Amino acid sequence: MDENDELNVPAGGDDEAENQNQSSDDSNDNSPEEEQEHNQDVGSNDALTRVTGMYKDWFLDYASYVILERAVPAIEDGFKPVQRRIMHSLKDLDDGRYNKVANVVGHTMQYHPHGDASIADAMVQIGQKDLLIDTQGNWGNILTGDGAAAPRYIEARLSKFALEVVFSPKITEWQLSYDGRKKEPVNLPVKFPLLLAQGAEGIAVGLSTKIMPHNFNELIDASIKHLQGKRFKLFPDFPTAGVIDVSNYNDGMRGGKVRVRAKIAQHTKSTLVISEIPYGTNTTTLKESILKANDKGKIKIKKIDDNTAAEVELMIHLPNNISPDKTIDALYAFTACETSISPLSCIIEDNKPLFIGVSEMLRRSTDATVDLLKQELEIQLSELEEQWHFASLERIFIENRIYRDIEEEETWEGVIAAIDKGLKPFTKNLRRAVTEEDIVRLTEIRIKRISKFDLDKAQQNLDNLEKKIAEVKHHLAHLVEYAIDYFQNLKDTYGEGRERKSEIRIFEDIEATKVVIRNTKLYVNREEGFVGTSLKRDEYVTDCSDIDDIIAFTKTGKMMVFKVDSKIFVGKGIIYVAVFKKKDKRTVYNIIYRNGKGGATYIKRFNVVSITREKLYNVGKGKPGTQVYYFSGNPNGEAEIVTVHLRRSGKIKKLKWDIDFADISIKGRGARGNLVTKNPVKRIELKEKGLSTLKPRKLWFDETVHRLNNDERGEFMGEFRSGDRLLIVNQDGLVKTVIPEITLHFDENIIILEKWIPEKPLSAIYWDGEKELFYVKRFLIENPDKEENILTDHPKSYLERFFTDYRPRAEIVFAKKRGQERKENWVLDLEEFIAVKGITARGNQLTKDKVLEISGLSPLPYEPPEHSNTEDVEGGDDDNNEKDAGNEPLGDEESSSGNGSKKSDNPSSKTDSSENATPRKPSPKENKDNGDDQPTLFD
Repeated sequence: MDENDELNVPAGGDDEAENQNQSSDDSNDNSPEEEQEHNQDVGSNDALTRVTGMYKDWFLDYASYVILERAVPAIEDGFKPVQRRIMHSLKDLDDGRYNKVANVVGHTMQYHPHGDASIADAMVQIGQKDLLIDTQGNWGNILTGDGAAAPRYIEARLSKFALEVVFSPKITEWQLSYDGRKKEPVNLPVKFPLLLAQGAEGIAVGLSTKIMPHNFNELIDASIKHLQGKRFKLFPDFPTAGVIDVSNYNDGMRGGKVRVRAKIAQHTKSTLVISEIPYGTNTTTLKESILKANDKGKIKIKKIDDNTAAEVELMIHLPNNISPDKTIDALYAFTACETSISPLSCIIEDNKPLFIGVSEMLRRSTDATVDLLKQELEIQLSELEEQWHFASLERIFIENRIYRDIEEEETWEGVIAAIDKGLKPFTKNLRRAVTEEDIVRLTEIRIKRISKFDLDKAQQNLDNLEKKIAEVKHHLAHLVEYAIDYFQNLKDTYGEGRERKSEIRIFEDIEATKVVIRNTKLYVNREEGFVGTSLKRDEYVTDCSDIDDIIAFTKTGKMMVFKVDSKIFVGKGIIYVAVFKKKDKRTVYNIIYRNGKGGATYIKRFNVVSITREKLYNVGKGKPGTQVYYFSGNPNGEAEIVTVHLRRSGKIKKLKWDIDFADISIKGRGARGNLVTKNPVKRIELKEKGLSTLKPRKLWFDETVHRLNNDERGEFMGEFRSGDRLLIVNQDGLVKTVIPEITLHFDENIIILEKWIPEKPLSAIYWDGEKELFYVKRFLIENPDKEENILTDHPKSYLERFFTDYRPRAEIVFAKKRGQERKENWVLDLEEFIAVKGITARGNQLTKDKVLEISGLSPLPYEPPEHSNTEDVEGGDDDNNEKDAGNEPLGDEESSSGNGSKKSDNPSSKTDSSENATPRKPSPKENKDNGDDQPTLFD
């Protein structure tokens, strides 16, 4: 605070301060008469106070007030002061009927020293959480973001849960309200972890809190586990549902993070539906973020319809030829369909802010609940003992007719003494001594009650009281068990309908560059060496997005990767430009180049995985005069055949021969490559395009995230070549095949997911709702690009069993007919039972008898036809290996090969022996040049 003092030095600086000191010294020299006169003048005016001191005190007071009295909830009851005062007012007004919210707000203002708007807003927030307040009228909608009606139009009352859990006046500590006219609770005796159930959010001065809401039943289960000495974990549960990733929740403390996603599903081929939204958003803000992303070109949609009422329903309509799976990922990447929430658990305890995790909050809340239950039991025991004590005195007083002893007494003291004397012979079995107050209460018994006193009923009442006393004492002796029963009773009474809404799942990371819509065009000026989106008069390269990376190669053997920009200089003589994919080991670059001026010519294949943006790399050794004769980029590792032409000079006999890039191993970018020739090269021509030399892609399905991956997580799906597809069958009878991509989304009701073998028949047993019988069908998928339903259109039809084996078998268990023995089980060979028919055929009737159960058996043995082996070349790692890949000449005049090309030994080549993966030669459509590879010829 001394720094603040320095800040308040007058503008005159040291000179003025010096003058002030001098004047003060002069004042000390004044005579006593002058001092007295001066003091009288000062006393007649207001006292002077330095601004510095006012600021120091006022700011700290204000900060403390905001932290303690407005923004941060207390751990004792989980309420902020305004919420606590609202609940207290509702209890004051409670008569079982609804009250106008405006009346409740006005009543709360007796305790809360702020305006009615803040009270009404806080009350609406409590009501929307549907736990403490029973609402009536339009209280708004957290799904759509619609606000509540005016307080005069809506009504509220305390819920049954609030009446049972929140209030207990006998153990409540009270304090005067801000104006001293009323009493309000310091903290409400809440016997439940209410703070964790409702959550809290607030911003104070230099402090904030953000506590996530948790599931009602899970909190009770965790409290019970804590009382039992067991471990527990707590994760958020949001009222807007959605899918959450809590792997970094960090117990709700600083540094944690919760990723929340909307639940998006494919409704039709061109329609997506959002049925759940992230916490903290609503359909209005979500719709705006989607439209904003569409305007920026990140995604592409036709329109979006908001049909939300009681449940969320946002219909997103897609244009033709737009992938629904990629659009779902793009929605997560570029819109509010995925949000990240950073919790910060801060609470008030003993008038001090405290940072603790949600687990510790629950432990403290549970322990506090046990203490409150103990206090209630002790008060209950005291009251029961008092009732027993007075009931016993009353019985003694009436049964022994002690009231007659006071007939002759003339004074009040005499009456008290006479009764006390009459009770003494019978007080041995009482639980405490008789006091004057007890005697006064006896004198207040009416004659009518004395005349109708029933001894048996009195004894019965005493017996009941003794049972209750024993029960309460038992609860006090077994307090933990009593608290567990209390929590279990809360769950049984109020837990129905409060099941978890948010689905917990681990999210996969979405690469924005893979799902963004390519909304701009890329151009290149090869001669000048410029690449960009603004060079519209130059050569068009490809479509791209504004977040893509671009890779470019020059004729001098230089390479650069850079962000998309309007115009960027790479280097003169650009020979190849394309969109760059990070960590892409399948794109292989084929190159033949001269190593320096007058140097030898080399050939190599390499891939580029990791780089530094806007840095020039050498494809060869970087010698001056390096020249690229041939270059191509191949997204699937294709290897073409080229023809080498030498210049005629000297004794060269062979001036032309072919080289197959498939003979060259894939190495690192920095490798020199294989020697082609030491003689001058005239030109190199493309002779024949090749097929992919890479191994098939191995894919796995991760059940946790419902996504495909190549990281060996989950169930192995198989090895996939170009053209291979996945077979997908769901419980609704929908059958389809898809090209396996990492971005695919899968429904929850999938029953079959495996590599599709076109020639393998598929078999199904299904219930025909129209015929009310089981049918069997076997079929082949005739149109791989079409999704078809193998069931009939009747709403009661359902899929019983589905088989993907060549020779499947099933066991049919029949129901027992009345008065007859059960029919023996039938082992059904589906291959013999029915021939392969069309996918739309009904099939053959299984049986007319009533079937109890159908189970699958192990299939009959089958030997698939043998296929020719295929040689593959495995892609190498992208390391800047400076070692040469070999200097063996390939086919020049020194080569002894008769056909002009020589096969190099490739240790990474392997033979595919998979039984399921049948090698297929790609169709002409698959081999069509899509412009990604750009072979360049140079004379």
